[in-house]
Amino acid sequence: MLLAIDIGNTNLVIGCFQGDELKFKARIATDYSRTSDQYGVEIKNMMEAYGVRVSDIDDCIISSVVPPVFNSVRTGVWKVIGKQPMVVGPGLKTGLNIHVDVPSQVGSDRIVIAVAALAEYKAPLILMDLGTATTIEVVEPENRYLGGVIFPGVKVSLEALSSRAAQLPGISLDKPKQVIGKNTVDCMRSGMMYGTAAMIDGLVERMEAELGHECTLIATGGMAQFITPLCKRDIILDKNLLLKGLNVIYKKNKR
Repeated sequence: MLLAIDIGNTNLVIGCFQGDELKFKARIATDYSRTSDQYGVEIKNMMEAYGVRVSDIDDCIISSVVPPVFNSVRTGVWKVIGKQPMVVGPGLKTGLNIHVDVPSQVGSDRIVIAVAALAEYKAPLILMDLGTATTIEVVEPENRYLGGVIFPGVKVSLEALSSRAAQLPGISLDKPKQVIGKNTVDCMRSGMMYGTAAMIDGLVERMEAELGHECTLIATGGMAQFITPLCKRDIILDKNLLLKGLNVIYKKNKR
């Protein structure tokens, strides 16, 4: 069984694959202060909570966009399963032709999502990851990764607004009843939710105009299920895209 871990700014997403079947998916809060021992115990406990024993794990693959946490997680995994994890980065085969100025600067999570999407969907693709940051990226036929855009995620934008505007409260991100809010909370909620959806619609339209053709749209990430229904375009929601991409990359580079 393969243990797959994606280290994000807000959460570690972990899952176990038996072949191509995802046995479970869980989240652990990303905490800069945790030691390798603490991460190891957390990951072990989470696996056991879903009925997966340490002895079931044959190997592990990790992707990370949080360097200060990466070493603690990698060492914690090694202490638990007794194997050094495979790490997504330079030197691994992905099958992507990366057409950006500095390929090494492309986040591993964006690479993993692109690999996963190409394994299930036909290019051209526009891929969205709605998490701490919102990323939108373009993959063309022949596995050409062209780059994309990055902007603050919904929760980050809301935290910035509430902290910098003295009279605006912290709110929950429930679905707005309508675009035109009738009170402060509804106005903020509409601005965050519909504003992000409109931004996505507008960026997709501009990207397709630049490309000269339409694309299949796919979204993942913690906020995707709340934002994509508010978009005008049809967007495929794939909550497990990151983990599935780790499984694909592992199989391409299996030791």
